[in-house]
Amino acid sequence: MPDNPILDPHAIQALRDLSPEGGAEFLKELITIYLKDTPTQMTELEDALARQDAARVTRAAHTIKGSSGNFGAAALAQLTLVIEAHGKAGNLTAAAAALPGFKAEFARVREALQKLSAGA
Repeated sequence: MPDNPILDPHAIQALRDLSPEGGAEFLKELITIYLKDTPTQMTELEDALARQDAARVTRAAHTIKGSSGNFGAAALAQLTLVIEAHGKAGNLTAAAAALPGFKAEFARVREALQKLSAGA
């Protein structure tokens, strides 16, 4: 296991533990929802940046941060926290500058979640 896993195994286990049946199907369902909703929120974030709407940037980033944190995707949650903070400060240039790293990390998280779902 890598020193810095993409997903925190303790967070994944906590999600499994939420299901009385042991969690595999429940976890798959949560992953499916996350992988469907997060790209929608990413589109919202990009649109908000294009329209220079700091409140929407902040809201979309906050949503992604929370859902990513639930899966223990700490690096993605941290990148999203940076975007959220820039949105709150009205510094949308800095928020936009953080997008490439955010997108790259989301791709890593998506791949890890897809593998997890296949083996859950």
